[in-house]
Amino acid sequence: MASPSHTSPPAAVAGLLFNAMVWGLSWWPMRELQAQGLHPLWSTALVFGLITLLLGSVRPRAWRDVFTTPALWLILLASGVTNASFNWGITAGDVVRVVLLFYLMPLWLVLLAWWLLDERPSASAWLRVLLAMGGAAAVLWPAEGQSLGAGWQWVDGLGLLGGLSFAFNSVMLRREAHLDRAACGLAMFLGGVMVGTSLAVGMAAPLPPMAHATDWLPGATLLGLAFLASNLSFQYGAARLPASITGVVMLTEVLWAAGSAWWLGAGTLTPALAVGGLLIVGAAALAAWRP
Repeated sequence: MASPSHTSPPAAVAGLLFNAMVWGLSWWPMRELQAQGLHPLWSTALVFGLITLLLGSVRPRAWRDVFTTPALWLILLASGVTNASFNWGITAGDVVRVVLLFYLMPLWLVLLAWWLLDERPSASAWLRVLLAMGGAAAVLWPAEGQSLGAGWQWVDGLGLLGGLSFAFNSVMLRREAHLDRAACGLAMFLGGVMVGTSLAVGMAAPLPPMAHATDWLPGATLLGLAFLASNLSFQYGAARLPASITGVVMLTEVLWAAGSAWWLGAGTLTPALAVGGLLIVGAAALAAWRP
């Protein structure tokens, strides 16, 4: 594996930018699939199912590790909750708002690393916590004339839950860094299948219209290939660049999501949301730049 260095830095940065772009714009194809009768939970299960089959066929030995390693079960669950929550949130709610709440990860990372990795928070870590909390308060603050809590929407919970489970997944991957990467990747994609399917069945979400599979299946397949390509691009870039650069470049996902949603009318950008976004992104940037 290439070490973080100056090996092909333009290509490495391009890989990270591509990954951020795919995830930042993923709300649009998810909404298109929903318009064709595919609930976002079923979309998540289908898209990640295609990736799981591809990865599992290339690395069949990874299946044994997934089913025999308890730590991978937690990674599977956390990844599944992350993707189901994020995809459902950006499909059903205000894209800008959901993405910003998802990016409260610096707050959760500090607390989870303290709990699971025994990493006591430093002064800069507490600063990131305060910035993230201030950003969340600004994003969730009710509009003028509304009572406290009146602006809360159920999709806000999906953004928060997605960010929390993503942070938990990140901490688990750090704690279990000795595990095979192919097995970790398979567990994360399989989690999207299992959690997405379980929630869809539990909520009695409408089944995909098989009679019109030619309408939604090509789009779901292309989205799955895009997610797979973005994952490979992220691994390529992250292996060749310092973590500080990787963290900063990945913040462009917020710009892709917010800019495209505002442009296409799928999100609003109020002054309070802008202030909250700056605080949340600032906390994430400080986390990326820490020694």
